[in-house]
Amino acid sequence: MKDIRIIRNKELSIGEALLPVVVLIGLLAYNVLVFGDDSLSGSNQFILLMGAAVAAIVGFRNGVTYHQMVEEVSNNLKSTTEAILILLLVGALAGTWMVSGVIPTLIYGGIQLISPKVFLPITVLVCSVISVATGSSWTTSATVGIALIGIGKALGIPEGMVAGAVISGAYFGDKMSPLSDTTNLASAMAGSDLFAHIRYMMLTTVPTYVITLATFVMMGFSYQPEGVADSSAILTAIDSAFYVTPWLLLVPLAVVGLIVFRTRPLIALLAGTLLGGIFAILFQPGLVAKIADAEVLHFEAAYRGVVNAMTISTNVDTSNVALNDLFATKGMAGMMPTVWLVICAMTFGGVMEAIGALACISAALLRLAHSVFGLFASTVASCLALNVTASDQYLAIVIPGKMFSKAYAKRELAPVNLSRTLEDSGTVTSVLVPWNTCGAYQSRVLGVDTWHYLPYAVFNYVSPLMTLLFAAFHIKIKQLVVPQAEPTEKP
Repeated sequence: MKDIRIIRNKELSIGEALLPVVVLIGLLAYNVLVFGDDSLSGSNQFILLMGAAVAAIVGFRNGVTYHQMVEEVSNNLKSTTEAILILLLVGALAGTWMVSGVIPTLIYGGIQLISPKVFLPITVLVCSVISVATGSSWTTSATVGIALIGIGKALGIPEGMVAGAVISGAYFGDKMSPLSDTTNLASAMAGSDLFAHIRYMMLTTVPTYVITLATFVMMGFSYQPEGVADSSAILTAIDSAFYVTPWLLLVPLAVVGLIVFRTRPLIALLAGTLLGGIFAILFQPGLVAKIADAEVLHFEAAYRGVVNAMTISTNVDTSNVALNDLFATKGMAGMMPTVWLVICAMTFGGVMEAIGALACISAALLRLAHSVFGLFASTVASCLALNVTASDQYLAIVIPGKMFSKAYAKRELAPVNLSRTLEDSGTVTSVLVPWNTCGAYQSRVLGVDTWHYLPYAVFNYVSPLMTLLFAAFHIKIKQLVVPQAEPTEKP
């Protein structure tokens, strides 16, 4: 990804580069107004293609060929191959973890151990620990994140709040862990040492994290859940539908262990899915048979029940109506709208890259940097713009990293200034854009629309503000140390 080529087009004006973005945002705004939460079911995907069509027209007017555009779209789609496979496996994993009783067991224990008043800050802390250990916000959301959403719903806490806490904690680790791909990428693009980059990020990340925790503590103590079901009734309902046992916790522990020991996410998620299927047969045989429409569990029924849980919608009815939606999964099929969204978003981003619009927008922002603060602000704006236009977290780090590195060196600013700004703005804000790969993934995995969790993703929108605050007041802005020539001895 760091070797990606930045396409420049001297014929393209800033007005032409921004035209597809303006059209896209306008169409998306109207589309959300018309379709509401259903806009991600297909209409937003079509709007992204319409934005790509407008960009293509601009490209044709400036000498860009159809072949060049298709080639860039192909490169973009190729870069999302692993992400799409992860999405499908997360759908399968959620299905087997539900049917096996892993998620119900986590919810069962969470209700007994966690008070609603401290649930939100505990969610942030738990997700922070897991994401630092794994280096992956995606894996964190797909494992403990799903369970925490379930616990929060059972406690009567709005899903948007819980999802915001999950994402805040998950992206703390995605930003700070030495195992994170974005952390390594940002330091590589800026030319800074990895651990120097992490240490320097702590200056802005620690106060941001403190603000995040304090905000969720206040939310927990000020929010009064309405209509919270009696916990004993919920526990009884879970007991009646599932066999709850601590042995089921071996499955998520195994997956987290694999990730910590640097196992590839695809392999870890596949192992977790298969383990969930095995534990479903061992601990929930009656439920597996019921899903397979069989009277008793035999080999074919076990196979049919587990595969159904992995691939299609599965509902587990309990004696508590409020829990029935919670214990419904959609398997791999439920991830297809997100896969569709990623493909369409990458098409738009690919055409924008092919016509030189992304480089044009970043260059225009760079020209506005007339001071140190202006340089930091231009970097933040460029990262945000690319998260919206390119729809990809990595491009929002790579392109500004390449475009701004010389400008930072010219102002005698150490590379860690750039790498930290890339992380504070490019890494963490990607999840706030519904059609960005990160936003699409998190909303689908957690089952919460982006617009619903956005106000509560405190860590993610305070981070770029914090880096701008430090730049505005020139707090801990590290200067480039230029080695001085040794004095020559006089004869």
